[in-house]
Amino acid sequence: MAVPNNPFLIVNPKSYLYGTESLALAKAADRTAAETGLQIYFTCPYTDIRMIREQTKHIIVCAQSMDSLTPGRGMGRILGESLKAAGAEAVFLNHAENPKTLSELNASILRAKELGLITIVCADSVTEAKAVACMDPDIVLAEPTSLIGTGTTADDSYITETVDALHAINPNVLVMIASGISTADDCYNVIRLGADGTGATSGILNAPSPADRIREMADAICRARARRLSA
Repeated sequence: MAVPNNPFLIVNPKSYLYGTESLALAKAADRTAAETGLQIYFTCPYTDIRMIREQTKHIIVCAQSMDSLTPGRGMGRILGESLKAAGAEAVFLNHAENPKTLSELNASILRAKELGLITIVCADSVTEAKAVACMDPDIVLAEPTSLIGTGTTADDSYITETVDALHAINPNVLVMIASGISTADDCYNVIRLGADGTGATSGILNAPSPADRIREMADAICRARARRLSA
């Protein structure tokens, strides 16, 4: 069973890539994970999970969401057991593009934990992030929705204050800052300021070479980790 580590990078193509294109980028991320030793998550459409898991070794394959149901009725909903059987080791929950009610979110986190799936839970404000941290997910992605896809990152004070606030509530939760992340320098800065991980969508997919951008981001995160350890 995969265990979340600090620091980490999440490569999140959403539904811009699928099939062979999704697999090609996953393989590039897999090579970077092997060469750097950094924990890298790769999200993909549900139908690509098994294909990517069977053709990679080092990335953590991440489903884009799941529901709290158990085997049985639930037509059209996402069953956690089916995700795990396909090879998923982690799951995103409550993304701004697919939000959940608080009750369903809490139930989904509990189901994912029962199945040994790493939970990455999104929150669009510090207040919501604090509430999410009380649900004891593995990772809280604290990202102002207004910054998603803009290329503009949260300011330094938001990063440090958010990390401190969430760790004060739940010292076991890992804090991810990712809104607007588009360059290796952005990755370096958020890890330097205390975040446990980061990730990107457009910052990777819009790069001249998405595979090279993943490697640049991974290298930057590793440098920031080394700086923090030596401080």
